[in-house]
Amino acid sequence: MSIELRHLRCFLAIAEESSVTRAAARLHLTQPAVSRSLAALEKHLGTRLVDRTTHRLALTAEGRVFRDKATAAVAAFDEALDAGRLRHWPLRLGHAWAALGPYTTPLLRRWAREHPETPLELLRIDDRTAGLARGEVDAAVLRGPATTPGLVTEPLFLEPRVAAVTSDGPLAARPSLTLADLTSGPVLVNPVSGVTTLDLWPAGARPGSSLTVTNTDDWLAAIAAGRGAGVSVASTARMHPHPGVTYRPLPDAPPVPVLLAWRAGGGHPALPALAALAREVCAAPPAPGEGPA
Repeated sequence: MSIELRHLRCFLAIAEESSVTRAAARLHLTQPAVSRSLAALEKHLGTRLVDRTTHRLALTAEGRVFRDKATAAVAAFDEALDAGRLRHWPLRLGHAWAALGPYTTPLLRRWAREHPETPLELLRIDDRTAGLARGEVDAAVLRGPATTPGLVTEPLFLEPRVAAVTSDGPLAARPSLTLADLTSGPVLVNPVSGVTTLDLWPAGARPGSSLTVTNTDDWLAAIAAGRGAGVSVASTARMHPHPGVTYRPLPDAPPVPVLLAWRAGGGHPALPALAALAREVCAAPPAPGEGPA
């Protein structure tokens, strides 16, 4: 049996719904039809994609890898058939938060002037690769090392880290902070798209506890509520101000590399031009008032 696009759509619906029944209802198909599609896909690949031993279906390790590949394939197919994009093929640039910081506006303005035939769409996606691995964007601004296989990266600049603390707490009154200053209470960690883990602190001098969040908005809300402190980069202070959060320099923490990344092997024809312009823009001094915090 040949594998068709409908098999991928069935699998993705199952992955998102964690249920064959709900996936069938979403796709307006019968449950046996969806089950047959999944079985055919697993037989073709020679591996199990879904673990059926639990009450709530879960993807196997192979299923999680295939989900990203299937998402990218379906997205590419749908985009190819989008008649509205035939005349102007937008270049989608993803970011999880803060984009390029002070260089974001200069990049967007220069691109619009120099490449008016190709709209540059900036998309915020809370994901480790800002939607790149799943085919939701053509390129992405990433912070920290890029460990996802199959990506090409272009280093742009190093960004200093900052501490984020509740504005009515004692740490907010200090002009700068150290990593040790943050160990007295919980530290907010975003494993979905953040760059801070407890490994940032030396062994034996790490915070006693941490709280997990999944996006920048929840991170800010938790810090403002006094639930813990956070560590981020200088651009976060510029791009995500919050009345309940005070940012302070964190000079003893190592800087974070900022990268432009895209998938190896083809892609949008304007990617080389974007990489060249990003290098040029990020090599220039930021505009007054937009320099490093």
